[in-house]
Amino acid sequence: MILENVKVMKSVMVAVFIMASLAMPVIGADKVAQQKGYDIAARSDRSDAGFGDSDVKLEMVLRNATGQETSRQLSIKTQEKQSEQVGDKSLIVFDTPRDIGGTALLSHAKILKSDNQWLFLPALKRVKRISSANKSGPFVSSEFAFEDLTISELNKFTYSYVGEETYKGRPTDIIDRYPRYERSGYTSQRVWIDQGDFQPRKVIFYDRKGDLLKTLQLADYRDYGGVWRAHLLEMKNHQSGKSTKLVYGDYRFKTGISARKFSKGSLDQLR
Repeated sequence: MILENVKVMKSVMVAVFIMASLAMPVIGADKVAQQKGYDIAARSDRSDAGFGDSDVKLEMVLRNATGQETSRQLSIKTQEKQSEQVGDKSLIVFDTPRDIGGTALLSHAKILKSDNQWLFLPALKRVKRISSANKSGPFVSSEFAFEDLTISELNKFTYSYVGEETYKGRPTDIIDRYPRYERSGYTSQRVWIDQGDFQPRKVIFYDRKGDLLKTLQLADYRDYGGVWRAHLLEMKNHQSGKSTKLVYGDYRFKTGISARKFSKGSLDQLR
């Protein structure tokens, strides 16, 4: 009886060893893909480090499912993050049309925690904090969600390398990224990153059910002395049929924007 039990135990141990051996190459391949995906994302994120601050004016064009368009004029000021453990700060202010003129959004990007975001509504003459539950909601009726405005932070995601592909005549690396923030409106995003200038060319967003939600295309990149910026962004919502286009003017960098400009208290000055 004892001899039979020993034989059974040996058989079980051999089976476990074989199963573990078969799983090891898969686990190893996953880790390689994860590290390569992260390295590509990190190279992209760090390619424009040192810009200090930026200021740019742009036009937002909203198109509904029937093709009707409305436009808005706005500006975006950005203060560069001090390290990869924190995020950039940005201030978006709308100039036109009159009904939303003066509306402003101040964002302090975080990594794992909810971004700090405050919306100034001139009609109500008050500042409203955007709750963590509303980050996936649309920003001023556009196809950009509040969380899309701070989505470029490297350590907000884990990554996996997918492969290579020629996109619009340019070689790109394709990676998947998965939000680490548990209240994200997305399960994953697939990103095409140019192998030449390391800038993203396309991003596909999948909703909380894992279904295709939106596609962002980035074009008209310009080089500001080593700092690359896309001047045409278009977000298409595949579920609603709506889209939002952002057309940027020329950027200004290292303008010496005061840090106070990115404080919640600065929103009071917009009243």
